[in-house]
Amino acid sequence: MKFTIPNFLSLARMGLIPLFIIALLNGESSKALIIFGIAGLTDALDGYIARFWHQESLLGAYLDPIADKLLLTSAYIVLSFPTLNHGAQIPLWVTVLVIARDVLMVAVALILYLAAGFRRFPPTVLGKINTVFQVVAVVLVLFSAILRQLEPVAEWTLMAVAALTVASGLNYVYRVSRGPQQGQEKA
Repeated sequence: MKFTIPNFLSLARMGLIPLFIIALLNGESSKALIIFGIAGLTDALDGYIARFWHQESLLGAYLDPIADKLLLTSAYIVLSFPTLNHGAQIPLWVTVLVIARDVLMVAVALILYLAAGFRRFPPTVLGKINTVFQVVAVVLVLFSAILRQLEPVAEWTLMAVAALTVASGLNYVYRVSRGPQQGQEKA
């Protein structure tokens, strides 16, 4: 197992999650926004360093998306509680959609891996757009606690997240149903 700077940055991002949650629990939206921003910076840096300095590793291939999903899932869950956020609130049903899509994708990937040996599921453009909207929505929700004028923009973005989450989930199911010719690799 190879431990690299990008792997350290992914672990650091995971370590920021409790601090992010604590800031939100304490009603410190500005502090939570800064922590979320630093976590985003570690995400950008780990990918850049891994590619530029050829520090890609199998551990990093797992750590990076796990850190990303843990951070986003934590943000969606905590920001769904009306008493924990002073700006726009993420509707619980949007949080359930986001988490359900991720669980569906992991379950299908696991089944395909165990049943047929497929181990590579490259992200789609729609999935990447969905992730960008999810991150932007969290940032806008956090900013809306500071600038109330952003609440309608945050709420609109959350509706876009809901639509993109459903669309990307359906797209994933469609791609998987088409089989290995869609870019999946056998082990």
